[in-house]
Amino acid sequence: MPKQILKKPAVIAVMLALAAAGAQAATPAKKGKATVAEAERFLADTEAKFDKLNLEQSQAQWIAANFITDDTEALATYFGEKTLNATGEAAVAARRFNGLRLSADAERKLKLLQLNLVLSDPKEREAYASAQAALQGAYGKAKYCPPGTGDGKEGCLALGDMESVLATSRDPAKLKEMWVGWHKQSPSYKQRYADYVVLSNKGAREMGFADTGAMWRSQYDMPADAFAAEMERLWQQVKPLYDSLHTYTRYKLYETYGKDVVPLTGPVPAHLFGNMWSQTWDNLYPILKPASGASSFDLGNVLESRKTSAKEMTEYAERFYTSLGMQKLPATFWERSLLTKPRDREVVCHASAWPIDAKEDVRIKMCIKPTTEEFTVIHHELGHIYYFLAYQKQPNLFRNGANDGFHEAIGDTVALSITPDYLKKVGLMDQAPDANADVGELLKRALGKVAFLPFAYSVDKWRWDVYSGKTKPADYDKSWWQLREQYMGVKRPAPIEASGFDAGAKYHVAADVPYARYFLANMLQFQFHRALCREAGYTGPLHRCSVYGNEKAGKKLQAMLEMGQSKPWPEALKAISGEDRIDGGALLDYFAPLKTWLDEQNRQLAAKYQKS
Repeated sequence: MPKQILKKPAVIAVMLALAAAGAQAATPAKKGKATVAEAERFLADTEAKFDKLNLEQSQAQWIAANFITDDTEALATYFGEKTLNATGEAAVAARRFNGLRLSADAERKLKLLQLNLVLSDPKEREAYASAQAALQGAYGKAKYCPPGTGDGKEGCLALGDMESVLATSRDPAKLKEMWVGWHKQSPSYKQRYADYVVLSNKGAREMGFADTGAMWRSQYDMPADAFAAEMERLWQQVKPLYDSLHTYTRYKLYETYGKDVVPLTGPVPAHLFGNMWSQTWDNLYPILKPASGASSFDLGNVLESRKTSAKEMTEYAERFYTSLGMQKLPATFWERSLLTKPRDREVVCHASAWPIDAKEDVRIKMCIKPTTEEFTVIHHELGHIYYFLAYQKQPNLFRNGANDGFHEAIGDTVALSITPDYLKKVGLMDQAPDANADVGELLKRALGKVAFLPFAYSVDKWRWDVYSGKTKPADYDKSWWQLREQYMGVKRPAPIEASGFDAGAKYHVAADVPYARYFLANMLQFQFHRALCREAGYTGPLHRCSVYGNEKAGKKLQAMLEMGQSKPWPEALKAISGEDRIDGGALLDYFAPLKTWLDEQNRQLAAKYQKS
């Protein structure tokens, strides 16, 4: 999953606090039959209001992220509440026009407005907002205090500290201590979450949805049940590749830790994958890498030795997009973006892309360092920026990705073109590695992209059952681990506790951020990449393709970006790929050489350990 967070005040998306958004129906409902003219005036007025509020909110949030004080936080909160209140009120008011014969654009705008949670009771809105703030606060403040430290005393560990241990240690006892220590924190806010679910569902039902999960699934231009079926179809399509990767990883973990820690059959303990949630396995590469043939090239060393500045890193990424025929970044981008950490103050360094206005005031906020990871990240972040610029001429309610997976997928699509061929063309690599090194590079990428897929799917699958009432609070952990064993092949490293809330140990659950977008983005980026490579006339192995410098491919990409959310996402997908259905086959094509290698390794390892 991308580590970047898209900072966009998208008023039509299901956001973290929409249920607290006012929707007070503060304006008495108009009497009489609604008319087409009235609906058109309502949409025009609403979009004009949103343009103004979005600008105010974006400016306030930018200041709060770059000048961290209690005052700037209060300022951002004030404008955020104004925007959310307006969104809620518009969602309620839009219902008056349902059933009118309107233009396709007007009907779509009304639909998008109503994909929001609304609580009409002021006390319930207050309770919802309070629960939301408490959940995020509890997650952010949680620490594990090893025996002998005590709560709040020196020696307690924050999540980042524990993640570092999981990433680097090979001591299974220490790994288990960190894993269990973090997962002991979330039960403290389990009841708060359960109460929050009740309120959230009430808000969803007020807008005509069966529950919050159904509302989330209804964002995808198809019935909620149809979207759930699509997710399962996609997962089953790519499952064989994941199974091969999981099997190989199991054998290598077995060799590392022994049979007393890692079983040769059944689920593998979750604390051994180098990540608190076993969602990506990048940190296991040192014990998984091929015995021979892996490339020794280190892009980070090249960038560091050349003392590549933050601006130069960004210019590399900009030149990729302009090589596709896209515009140069506006002068204001360079004047107003934050690319390095200031010496005189604290800022939020987490990489993010910002559309400040509906014109060309777009910015990056990122404390860029000359590393391989951040070279990829800045290419990814400019994907958001060029999406913003492409759909800026759309009306307010269409200024968004075709669906929430598209925005994340664009930058990742470009990052797939950061190949040896690309690095040679831009002068960062003298000689491309031998083709034998491909497997090592593909394995690195798969540990992030492929390993992540079942986790990204199961997070929301769990929540859909919670919101529907199928999974009760007493069964939160039972359901969570059933799904993780079924889809990921991992198990809890310690017995389930009656009061447990392991799902809540993931930020996106505690903060109520929908997660299906990341699963979709991981699928879409390979489908986009395959389509652009075809457009460029490339016929070789998909993982070696780079569309750098190909304006024909760039034109195809730009046409899709310009659509924003003005059409159902299958139409946007068709504009770039000629296909109107997400296809996991592109991901399988990309990793085909790795699948062949993994299967051969697994055959050899199975023969070696079949008597164990």
